[in-house]
Amino acid sequence: MKRYNMPRHTNGFIYLWALFAVTLAGILMAAIGQSWQIKSQREKESELLFIGEQFRKAIVSYHSSSPGTAKQYPDSLEKLVLDTRTTTTKRHLRKIYLDPMTNSIEWGLVKEPAPQQQGPGTTSSANNGIIGVHSLSDKPPIKKGGFPEQFAKFSEASTYKDWKFVHAQSNSNQSPGQSQTKPNSASPASTSPFSTPSATKPNQETPPTSPFSSPASNTPGASGFPSPK
Repeated sequence: MKRYNMPRHTNGFIYLWALFAVTLAGILMAAIGQSWQIKSQREKESELLFIGEQFRKAIVSYHSSSPGTAKQYPDSLEKLVLDTRTTTTKRHLRKIYLDPMTNSIEWGLVKEPAPQQQGPGTTSSANNGIIGVHSLSDKPPIKKGGFPEQFAKFSEASTYKDWKFVHAQSNSNQSPGQSQTKPNSASPASTSPFSTPSATKPNQETPPTSPFSSPASNTPGASGFPSPK
C-alpha cells in the first residue's frame, strides 16, 4: 500500500495560517476585553455620581434638620442612616452604600473646616463633622465633562478621590475645607468686557455690563444621575 506524504511547503503554509489565526484571535479578545472594561468603568462612574449625590443630599438634610439654632454636621456616616437627635428618629440615607470603584463601604471623609476659618455669623457649630464624602480609588476617571453645575470641578480631577461630594458645593464651587464667602461681602467688579457680571448687594447700583458678557445662571444644577442598577 502506497503512502502519500504532503509536501513540506504545504505543511509550512498550514502552520503559518494557524499561527496567524491564533494571533488574530488574541488581538480580538484583547480588544473585546478592553472595550468591556471601559464600558464597565463608565457604568461604575454613573453609579458613583448617583451614590455620591445621595450622600450629599443626606448631609444637607441632616444639617438642615438640626434641632435649635446651631446647625450641625454628622460625626459619622451611620448618623445619616439613624438620626436620633430628636424624639422622632429620622433616616436621611437609606443605607451606607458601597463605593462602586473599590467595592467597599469605606469612604473618604471631608471634614468641617476649623472654627477660625469660618466667617462671622456662621450658624454651624464646628464639631469636626462630615460635610462630604469621596471615593478612595486612585484610578483616573474616564468622564471629563458633562457634569452638573455643582460638580463642575470634577472635570479637573486626576483620580476618583477628587470627586468630592460636599454640602458646600450646593451653594458654591469652593474646594472642600475652604471657608465660604463672608455674608454681605462685596465681590470685586470685573473690568474685563468678557466677564460675567457678579451679584451685587440689595439697594446697590448695578455696574454697567458689557454687551459681550453672559448673564450668570441662578438656577441650581439638577443631579440627573441614573439610579444604580
